[in-house]
Amino acid sequence: MNAFQRNESKETLFTFISAGDDPPKGDFPVQKKSPKLCGSNYPLSIAFIVVNEFCERFSYYGMRAVLTLYFLSFFHWDENLSTAVYHAFSALCYFTPVIGAIMADSWLGKYKTIIYLSIVYVVGHLIKSVGAIPSLGNQAVHVILSMVGLFLIALGTGGIKPCVSAFGGDQFEEEHTSERSKFFSIFYLSINAGSLISTFVTPVLRGDVKCFGEDCYALAFGVPAALMVLALGK
Repeated sequence: MNAFQRNESKETLFTFISAGDDPPKGDFPVQKKSPKLCGSNYPLSIAFIVVNEFCERFSYYGMRAVLTLYFLSFFHWDENLSTAVYHAFSALCYFTPVIGAIMADSWLGKYKTIIYLSIVYVVGHLIKSVGAIPSLGNQAVHVILSMVGLFLIALGTGGIKPCVSAFGGDQFEEEHTSERSKFFSIFYLSINAGSLISTFVTPVLRGDVKCFGEDCYALAFGVPAALMVLALGK
């Protein structure tokens, strides 16, 4: 067999497919499209994402609305210490998105980062609520539980912040740019709605409802905790 014949035999190993031919079945798996919302081009998953974000923002801003009063009246701290701790907590909430972004991009991905840090978020709310029960230990116990709870809340709320909106945008197919744009409008509306409603509801729960013979901070923190549990379930 000469050199030309050897090259010809090698070329017969390849199958050429013209532009109009269908590719061989089994070589290219068909990507399944996600279920749509009410027959529209909106993925069903975005409904859960919007509800999740509403509950998460309600839980965060609802807890924060009475946090300084909690320090002043429950711990009997002075105004300077209460303000300092409040702003330290707020600053930590805006630093932890860096941690969440690193986790999502380099380690877990957006979905798992949201799930795992939401669990941390829920645990923080529950610890914070338990720490507001007056009959549970002395003031040192309340302070320790509250600080641990606030740290976990800051890690959770900041950690999921860079992931949720991006994860929602990922649910749309490339050609549905208009639907994606409308989704972000609804998404940020849910953020503002949850924040606004919580700032009215949570102070009412604290002041108008009495438990353990005084203002019910345990309920004021417990309702945001319940909303965060609902958000995690979604």
